[in-house]
Amino acid sequence: MTIKRIHTGSPFEEKIGYCRAVVAGGFVHVAGTVGQGDTVEEQCRAALEVIKKAVTEAGASLENAVRVNYYLPDAAEFEPCWPILREYFGDNPPAATMVECNLIDPKYRIEIELTVLA
Repeated sequence: MTIKRIHTGSPFEEKIGYCRAVVAGGFVHVAGTVGQGDTVEEQCRAALEVIKKAVTEAGASLENAVRVNYYLPDAAEFEPCWPILREYFGDNPPAATMVECNLIDPKYRIEIELTVLA
């Protein structure tokens, strides 16, 4: 089986020892991704742009997303993200889970992890 690793150049990839996405077994597995911004909506959109870029580099599309996990420190902030998620996934929504939990830094309001059919 061939494995392809997608790197974004984030300094944390080197420090922590991970890559943004791995293409293996017919799937693109995208690591938990946070985005920059002051609001949960800005961070959600920024994270999805990073994810979309990695998925595209892997030769896939968000249209083929099969599983997404959302992690938020405050579950009440999930609803403002719904229109953004509909925008990105459209008529092809993946199976989804939302978990309320602490993130690596309190400045982050959402982290998104995605699996896409390659």
